[in-house]
Amino acid sequence: MSRQRLDTEQVLQAALALADEGLDQATFARLAQVLGVRAPSLYNHVNGRAALLRLITLRGLDDLADAIATAAAGRSGEDGVRAVAHAYRDYARAHPGAYEATLAAPDPADAELRAAAERLLELLGAILRAWKLDDEQTIDAIRVLRSGLHGFVALERGGAFAMARDVDASFEGLVDTVVAGLEAGSATVARNPQRLEQP
Repeated sequence: MSRQRLDTEQVLQAALALADEGLDQATFARLAQVLGVRAPSLYNHVNGRAALLRLITLRGLDDLADAIATAAAGRSGEDGVRAVAHAYRDYARAHPGAYEATLAAPDPADAELRAAAERLLELLGAILRAWKLDDEQTIDAIRVLRSGLHGFVALERGGAFAMARDVDASFEGLVDTVVAGLEAGSATVARNPQRLEQP
């Protein structure tokens, strides 16, 4: 094998490309083959496969959060949700490996990963403020939004949408449904303002 100088970013970029074929493809053996090096030399940059998957996850969280922040900039309420929904879907389709890595809750002991995950959740929470939801409703709304978007992109990637209906139109229908649910939740708070009071 030819020797070449590598840095951690080059290793990560190659790993991200492999992950897009499936996270199980991001192995040291495959990575070494792609980079034209011996597998043991990868330990100069990444301390094992678990550490490699952690880097993929961290990059995925950061990049997805950046995409959402860019989409949400200057927007709020329904406009913000629609922009974020499209940014989320676009990222998941363009970077399926890194996206898949972001789905699991981070190890509570890993401060860097936890902070990256919290930033993503805070961005999602920020676009929901227009509906004046209480804390519990905000958590519910974030979960509903993520579940709906993830379910759609997972089914789309899996080739599950075979019926004679434009997939983009169905995605807009999903976002419409989420927005309608947020409106309903906001109306509940308006009718019961005591829910916003702190105990």
